[in-house]
Amino acid sequence: MSDFPAPIDVLPHRAPFLFIDSISQLEIGVSATGHWKLTGDEWFFPGHFPGRPTLPGVLMCEAIAQLGAYALLSDPAHQSRLPLFGGLDAARFRRQVSPGDELVLEATLGHISSRGGKGTGRALLNGKVACECELMFVLVDR
Repeated sequence: MSDFPAPIDVLPHRAPFLFIDSISQLEIGVSATGHWKLTGDEWFFPGHFPGRPTLPGVLMCEAIAQLGAYALLSDPAHQSRLPLFGGLDAARFRRQVSPGDELVLEATLGHISSRGGKGTGRALLNGKVACECELMFVLVDR
């Protein structure tokens, strides 16, 4: 899909907690656009909810955070660091996401210091907002 490094080559996350499948846009250290295709085989669908499988909203926020981490860790200045969630604000869930859906994820980093930073993001389903949130992160050494 793109010439960008695979998420598994940039992020420290691994299955079953790596949610980004591919990257379609990247401005190193600033923003990224990525994709997450929900197959229905994911570990959370059988229990959330039986008979009406629904992607948990907090996992959409996690996917947005992973995309922000991808943009950050693509910068050589931050590759030895590990961004950890420091906070989540203004999270809104607008659409149900089900097996077979593909989310387009967008993340934009704001203020970044040696100790952490902030960002915003959203998940789009068929061009409409499914989730949006503001993220805060702390940076620790790996």
